[in-house]
Amino acid sequence: MRVLVTGGAGFIGSHLCEALLRSGHQVVALDNFLTGRPDNIAHLEREPGFTLIKGNVCEPPDLEAEAIFHLASPASPTKYDRYPVETLRANAEGTYRLLELARARGARFLLASTSEVYGDPLEHPQREDYAGNVDSVGPRSCYDEGKRYAEALTVTYVRHHEVDARIVRIFNTYGPRSDPEDGRVIPQFVVQALRAEPITVHRPGTQTRSLCYVSDLVEGLIRAMFRPSTAGRVYNLGNPEEHSVREFAEMVKRLAKSASPIVLVEGREADIARRCPDIGKARSELGWSPLVSLEEGLQSTIEWFRDLLGRAHPDQRQARA
Repeated sequence: MRVLVTGGAGFIGSHLCEALLRSGHQVVALDNFLTGRPDNIAHLEREPGFTLIKGNVCEPPDLEAEAIFHLASPASPTKYDRYPVETLRANAEGTYRLLELARARGARFLLASTSEVYGDPLEHPQREDYAGNVDSVGPRSCYDEGKRYAEALTVTYVRHHEVDARIVRIFNTYGPRSDPEDGRVIPQFVVQALRAEPITVHRPGTQTRSLCYVSDLVEGLIRAMFRPSTAGRVYNLGNPEEHSVREFAEMVKRLAKSASPIVLVEGREADIARRCPDIGKARSELGWSPLVSLEEGLQSTIEWFRDLLGRAHPDQRQARA
């Protein structure tokens, strides 16, 4: 099958391209490298079934595709703060253009949405039928409302144009190829620990997150796309194992064997107090649940970052304690 992956050079997108190639698909990755990284897919460019197109999702190429994974959008607070208009356009214009392509080609379509559509949730854990608690003009609105619009557009194409489309709401995901500068919890803590810098935890440190390892998330995306009877469905994908941000900092420090102190700093405006998915629907309909333990995933992520930082600064490698 010929598969288009937008945002294919991104953290999740590159792992998805890799998994699709392993399954025997032909993969076309579309990325403008606004937040994607060429290094993420450099090893794939030698693969005969892989094609990279540098371009904007708002003007996608008119190509033959049997399945379209739409992952193109800045996804971390530091990136959508820097590129708010681009974030809105990728989720509004980009989603429209890709749905039109799916409609013309009779292709399957998957929208990679986000747990941010739930906002600062009043329901815990969050289920797919929860409508959310979102501020449409708040500091996160370019991302939150962009994704909510993309979801509305996707289900409209299912209902009115019979496009074979589904929505996946991705919760916090981590692993190798994370952007070290994206400001999210695990990349930030790992980089700080490996550089022997203070590990900065946003106050009060009791806010919770649930972290899913990237290989588990990619398996869920593939099942949502290709399992029968998923058209028009919405799935949470994430790990329901919940920990405080302070606990994550302590785990990273221990596994990295770092002497970094853990310090509390002022948090971001409109930070979320609790975030945890109900994945009952994915379990029952997709047969999916995360398999990689937090400790195993963190260790793999730390080693990847250790190698990355060592290559970037070979004269400043951090000695293992």
